[in-house]
Amino acid sequence: MNTPIDDTKVLQLTTEAAIRLALLTAVVAACLRIIWPFVLPVVWGVIIAIAVWPIFRRLAAVCGGRQKLAAGIFVMVALAALIIPSWLVAESVTDVVLTAGEKLASGSVTVPAPPDDIADWPIIGERLAAGWNKAVADPPAVALAFKPQIVAVGSGLLSTAAGMGLGVLQFAFSIILAGVFLATATGGANAARAFAVRIAGEERGKELAKTATDTVSSVVKGVLGVALVQSVAATLGMLLVGVPAATTWGLLVLLLAIVQLPPLLILGPMCFYVFSTTGTFGAVTFTIWALIVSVSDSFLKPLFLGRGVAVPMLVILIGAIGGMLAFGVLGLFVGAVVLAVGYQLTTAWFNDPAFAPSQPSNDSGN
Repeated sequence: MNTPIDDTKVLQLTTEAAIRLALLTAVVAACLRIIWPFVLPVVWGVIIAIAVWPIFRRLAAVCGGRQKLAAGIFVMVALAALIIPSWLVAESVTDVVLTAGEKLASGSVTVPAPPDDIADWPIIGERLAAGWNKAVADPPAVALAFKPQIVAVGSGLLSTAAGMGLGVLQFAFSIILAGVFLATATGGANAARAFAVRIAGEERGKELAKTATDTVSSVVKGVLGVALVQSVAATLGMLLVGVPAATTWGLLVLLLAIVQLPPLLILGPMCFYVFSTTGTFGAVTFTIWALIVSVSDSFLKPLFLGRGVAVPMLVILIGAIGGMLAFGVLGLFVGAVVLAVGYQLTTAWFNDPAFAPSQPSNDSGN
């Protein structure tokens, strides 16, 4: 016998459920609004912690199993590795802008003479030689003609340096958070695994958590690691041949490598500069070095990227550019990793047998 439905009771239960849902939504929205400024540094801290976990375990073993001591050592070393190069880059950019401004203001700008064979270069040789000779003959006049562009470039460099300073502060905060995560790694791993199991079930949750961890580690090494190697190699080469503001150009190489663009976009013009200021042997050696640095990702990525964690370049490019547009300089690094993790998790989800379409049964009796 069916029990009659009490409309008043249904209305009461529905109203209570709606009120509870509205309150829960309000609390979640308020929490997200409060923690939103810290979301990006926290995500980057998690990425750093996962990426350095194998090294951290060895360091903790050397420290006699004291994870907090190992985490403190990691934070100090990582902060030094971040702050010292950043300080050199900022100082280099500031010196270049201020020195150029002083020389332009005093009229003491000197331009080296162009190479003898520059006019024989195809397509651009004659125009380049004419413009270069004009700059050699009368630098103040050329500077005055291009004053708006020079001022815009200088202002852009200074604002970029200021933006980098903010990014360095965020990155330093992320490193400190990574140290905290490493010091409490066991509890954090258990919490992440429990969350994944709660979302996707026992078996699938553990597998997706492992996939996310492996992907973060591999992408950090395969994208950011390779980009860092190319940047350091390019910077060392430019320092050896005396390229001005070499650390700044090295930073640009790092950014290009992250978004999967060839470092030769920066190193190519540097080769022309080196040919105009250095002997033939040094210029040829630097050109060969620049070519090796530009193509080094083709053999470094297979070494750094884990097997089975291949991520299309388009995913990395979209993640890096989208992250930078959304969150600034730090988003350039985080966006590539987060989108790569999302891509891998989505691929794993699509390939999960539990979601495979059922095949129609072939019943020979029908």
